[in-house]
Amino acid sequence: MCDKIRPIIDSVASISTKSLNKLYNVVEYVSFKEGELITSVGQKNNLEYFLIDGICKSFLYTPEGEDVTISFFMSSSILSPSTTRNKDGRSIINIRALTDIEVATIDANIFENLMVEDLEIRHFGNTVLRNELMAKVQKEIALASLKGKDRLLLLRQKFPNIENLVPHADIASYMGLTTISLSRLRKSS
Repeated sequence: MCDKIRPIIDSVASISTKSLNKLYNVVEYVSFKEGELITSVGQKNNLEYFLIDGICKSFLYTPEGEDVTISFFMSSSILSPSTTRNKDGRSIINIRALTDIEVATIDANIFENLMVEDLEIRHFGNTVLRNELMAKVQKEIALASLKGKDRLLLLRQKFPNIENLVPHADIASYMGLTTISLSRLRKSS
C-alpha cells in the first residue's frame, strides 16, 4: 500500500528506502467522493496531501459567491503544502474533489519534524515548496502576459486531457476567462 506514494515522491526528489520508510510509518490513506471538500477556508487543517488518484482543485469564493479556481491537481501529485495553504493553523483556501479521489496524508507537524531530522526528507520538502512557488509565479506571468489562446495551450501542456475530465467553468475560471470565451478558444484551436 505504501508504494502508492513512492512514484509521487520520486517525481520530486528521490530519497533512500531508509528515509522513505520514515514517511511510510506516518502516512494514512483517505478517500473523498466527487464534490467533497478536502479543506475549506477557516477550517483547521494540519495535513500534507499526496494525491494518488483522481483530480481536485483549489479555489476561493468571490464576494458575489462565485468560485475562482486557483489550481488543479491531477493523479500522482502533491497538493499545495500546508505552509502555503494555512495561516494560524486554519485553511486560507478551499480544495474540492472533482472526481472520486484517493490521497495519502501525513500530519504536517510530524512531516516538519522529519524534515529537521532527515536531510533527504528536508530536501524533498523544500523542493515541493520551490515547485509550488514556481507554479504560482508561472501562472501569474501567464495570466498577465499571454493571450487566451496561449493560456489554453499552456493549460493543455500542463494538464493533458483536462478539458475532457473537469467542468469547463472550472477551466475558464483557472484561465481568467468566461466560459463563453473558453468555448470560442476551444473551437478555434
